[in-house]
Amino acid sequence: MSYKSPLLSLPGAVPAEAPDEGVAAHYGDLFREQRTLADGGGLVDLSHRGVVTVTGEDRLSWLHLLITQHVSELEPGRATEALILSANGHIEHALYLVDDGATVWMHVEPGTQEALIAYLESMKFFYRVEVADATAEYAVVHLPAGSIAEVPEGVVVRETPYGRDLFLPRGELESYAAAHGPAVGVLALEALRVEAHRPRLGLETDHRTIPHELGWIGTAVHLQKGCYRGQETVARVHNLGKPPRRLVFLHLDGSEVHLPGHGTPVRLAKDGEEGRQLGFVTTSARHHELGPIALALVKRNVPVDAELLAGDTAAAQETVVEP
Repeated sequence: MSYKSPLLSLPGAVPAEAPDEGVAAHYGDLFREQRTLADGGGLVDLSHRGVVTVTGEDRLSWLHLLITQHVSELEPGRATEALILSANGHIEHALYLVDDGATVWMHVEPGTQEALIAYLESMKFFYRVEVADATAEYAVVHLPAGSIAEVPEGVVVRETPYGRDLFLPRGELESYAAAHGPAVGVLALEALRVEAHRPRLGLETDHRTIPHELGWIGTAVHLQKGCYRGQETVARVHNLGKPPRRLVFLHLDGSEVHLPGHGTPVRLAKDGEEGRQLGFVTTSARHHELGPIALALVKRNVPVDAELLAGDTAAAQETVVEP
């Protein structure tokens, strides 16, 4: 049975599409909701995301061996993010972590928690750790940076430059939203994510994406540690400085009615070269100030000043990852 958030019963709620089914895309006024978030108000229902916990005295030293981030000495309450890579260095999972002193809490993309837990369970060996799927008991709620909303006592929080992620008991979701709303849809949060050039697993990634292509080096990948699966690829590409593709930010022609969807081909806008695909749109959004915008993954050698076409829509690019 597919998930449906109780906040979808709020007035004006419009259900989101993949990969965010189960929560609201918006509640009737997309731009107002974006401005609310940008001003530090409202909350975003992310209760469709997976929640995984790791307990046990070896939890940090064990995770340190498996993920791209340095967490062996992670202080309680300090938020971080990390990736799990394949043996060839391709991104398989993105984890948004915090340790509360006894448990590592992480939220992950909707529907990915089962595969993540299966991998973690296969790597336990003799370590004193327990991995659990806490999705049925806890819902993720996002409060924007600058929010003055109170956090209930005992609720675990990830504090980041972009706001706070709360691991809220599911039974408290409706009452918390009523007390600290207004509720804001995921499309508003996505527009601000695109503006901030932040990648998302499953949208900015495909089966062969490596961290360097998306600017995840530094934020999710620690270059001074090794001993994790895929580390050889990370080190090689870092030393050579030549990832095959790079993330770009696009300002889209505002005269177009429809946004180019995920996977829309990106081509050069020069005459005679429209047929040569150079990449694809990963996420597009309508921003309350910038208008239509997008992220796209293009070949490394695409000139940084080249004017592009996203499908049939003219697009001016800004560099996110240097070629």
